[in-house]
This record gives sequence, structure tokens and C-alpha cells, in this order.
Amino acid sequence: MEKRELLDRVAQDEQERLLLGRVWDKYEQCRRRNIPVCTDFLSPQEQSAAERLLHALGAQDGYILWGGYEGAERRQLHFLPDWQAEPEADAIRCLRCTFYEAGKLTHRDFLGSLMGLGLTREKIGDILVSEQSADVLVSRSVAEHLLREWDAAGRTALRVAEIDPAALNVPVQQTKLLRDTVSSLRLDSVLSVGFSTSRGRASEAVESGRVQVNWADCQKPDRLLHQGDVITVRGAGKCRLTEVGGVTKKGRVFITVERYL
Repeated sequence: MEKRELLDRVAQDEQERLLLGRVWDKYEQCRRRNIPVCTDFLSPQEQSAAERLLHALGAQDGYILWGGYEGAERRQLHFLPDWQAEPEADAIRCLRCTFYEAGKLTHRDFLGSLMGLGLTREKIGDILVSEQSADVLVSRSVAEHLLREWDAAGRTALRVAEIDPAALNVPVQQTKLLRDTVSSLRLDSVLSVGFSTSRGRASEAVESGRVQVNWADCQKPDRLLHQGDVITVRGAGKCRLTEVGGVTKKGRVFITVERYL
């Protein structure tokens, strides 16, 4: 199948098609030259799209998604030559910016100040905010620039220094486990459990285009889910189908859903 035809089949829209074209170029560059190559940081939705492309290309190994620490949301896609098992150590740099007034700055404040320095979102990974500091993962191409120029977020002065990845302050994700039974593993049924709403309202959310499954748009309430699938509702948050259990005497399925708070 030709490149254009395959991209048309895999991509959901023109923006995603452009992204996947760049991913394919990186993949081919690694294969042709046998050197490590990586993308910029990808959102979860972009990561899902890239994995669809690699599956369509028949790529089973030779690549890894990495965001600087286990559990990172924004990650780079690293294509590895046959002589390399892990991403390059300096592909992602870790910066810690500290300030004096506890709790004064938010994720939005840090992101806004970075964009104000001319960075694009693709150069910035996760921003891990604590009381008087934030750890920011960035592409190596912009790290030195930030160490020189990033000294404030709004009117708040920052002190920025590079840290070892092992020293990252990763906030504990607050979650809530919800257990129930459903008639089937339909999307609307699982969604109603995860967001404590009626199945009718869950179905309406899906049909209105507000719901993603594994970061891909889905407007089919009857889509069947599998253990581990992630459901995201625009404006409401996300949940994960963490466990599919046995069946009751009436044929209902036990499920456990983890809601991210």
C-alpha cells in the first residue's frame, strides 16, 4: 500500500495525517540509517494515533514511548537502532523551577510562561507542580535556552536548575474505585458507572462527540470495551476500566472502574 493511501486510512483528520506523516519519516530515518531518532512530545491521543500507524506498518518492536518517568502522560516516540535498547539518556531534560510563595502558581501559569518564551507545546512534556516548585520535562533542544532565559512565571520570580530524573517530584494521582455490575461491556454502560450517571446521559455524551476511548474519538454507545481501556469525557475527566470480573446468575458482569479525580 502506498504511503498516501495508508495515511488516508489511518488518520482521522488532516491534522492527524500531518502528524503521522512526520512519525513515518522518523521511523524510516531510523531504519535507513540505523540511528536513534525521536519525535517531539506527543499527547495521549497522538500517541494512540502513532501506535495505530506502526501497527498498520507491521512494526512490532524497535520503538518505545518515553516521557522521562514511569506514568508520564506526554511522551516522545523513540525509534531505536538494532544496537540500542533504551532511549538516549539526555533526550529528555528535567528542570526544576522554585519560587517562594507556596501554592501561588498552577500548571497553566508555568505552561503560559514557557509559551511566552517562544516554545511550542510539542517541546514540553509533563509539568509536575508542587507547593513551592515545579518539575518540567523538556526536549533537549530547548533545555539550555530555558536554563538561561526562564526566570519568571507571570510576576513570580523563578529559580531554574537542571535535576536528575531520579529526583523528580511526581504527585500522587487521586483516584476513586467504583464497583458495579453491567448488562454488557458497552461503552455507555461502563461510562455510566465511571461517572455516576444514567446510561441515557452517558449515551448522549457519546453521540454528541464528547467521548474518547483510548484517546480516539468514539460516537458509538454500543462499542464493546476491554479491561484496561481508558474513557475520556471532554470537560468531565477520565476513568479506566481496571477489572472485568465474573458474571452474576442474571448474566450481569462485575466491573471495577477507576475514576481520576
